Amino acid sequence: METNKIVKYIGRITYSHVIAYFIAGIFALFVMDYKELFATKEMSLLMRPVSDPIVTLGPFLQLFRGMILAIFLLPIQKVVVEEKYGFAKLGVLILGLSLFSTIGPTPGSFEGYIYTIIPAINQLLGYPEAILYVLIFISLLWCSYKQERKWIDILSAIVVLIISTISVISYCFTV
Repeated sequence: METNKIVKYIGRITYSHVIAYFIAGIFALFVMDYKELFATKEMSLLMRPVSDPIVTLGPFLQLFRGMILAIFLLPIQKVVVEEKYGFAKLGVLILGLSLFSTIGPTPGSFEGYIYTIIPAINQLLGYPEAILYVLIFISLLWCSYKQERKWIDILSAIVVLIISTISVISYCFTV
């Protein structure tokens, strides 16, 4: 595989992840009221409050998670980009491995229902955010490959820069 294709793939996975993560996070914060949810007895033992400085830095740190995700998805690049329904297959894979069938007892996962004491309703509350994330992630990635317009990559990079800047500035003001 040529270097240019690899760099483009890693870049597109990364920016699709960061943007999708940010939008899904804003949705979760305001629509799902994560601030209130994370303050409950059950969730406060597991989750930091949304006002915690490291949480405000989270969107910026997603740049690194996006790159890690891209590296691990590199072996299936051809399937995702070239096969029919490749992006849908990726979406199902991400939901399956990162939500429903995690290795550890993550809330909402198969293991989470068995091994944690978190009430089922609290575990289900993360599903809308996760599904929204995957839909946005796959849509952005699909659009970047199917449209093959340079302006999509440039605009996405600018959006990631804005998200990262807001995140770092917010962190600086909360420390």
